[in-house]
Amino acid sequence: MKSAQLGKHTSDVEVLGISSQGLWLLVDDREYFLGFTQFPWFKRASVGAVLNVQRPATGHLYWPELDVDVAVESIEHPERFPLVSRVRPNHALQRTAGAPSTRPGVTKPRLRARRR
Repeated sequence: MKSAQLGKHTSDVEVLGISSQGLWLLVDDREYFLGFTQFPWFKRASVGAVLNVQRPATGHLYWPELDVDVAVESIEHPERFPLVSRVRPNHALQRTAGAPSTRPGVTKPRLRARRR
């Protein structure tokens, strides 16, 4: 008994090249450039980590060593996916109360003994 022919493989993704400006991907016979300005996660990554790209689903790319998920739509239309965080820092959580400052030249006030 002969098995039926398999369907199209969903892992049709390949890194074609890496430069100082970004990387080139081939996805479904279509070439994309991922500039480090729009996709900064790859700039300091090792070549091996960048080359290890998977395609778990159509329109979805994953770099397991970098834990980076990228939608193909965000490559085609990066203006729709700005990298600007709208989260505001909570300065109250930056230091616990009474903890010494780590800034140079700043000392914690000393408690003085009360004279009777």
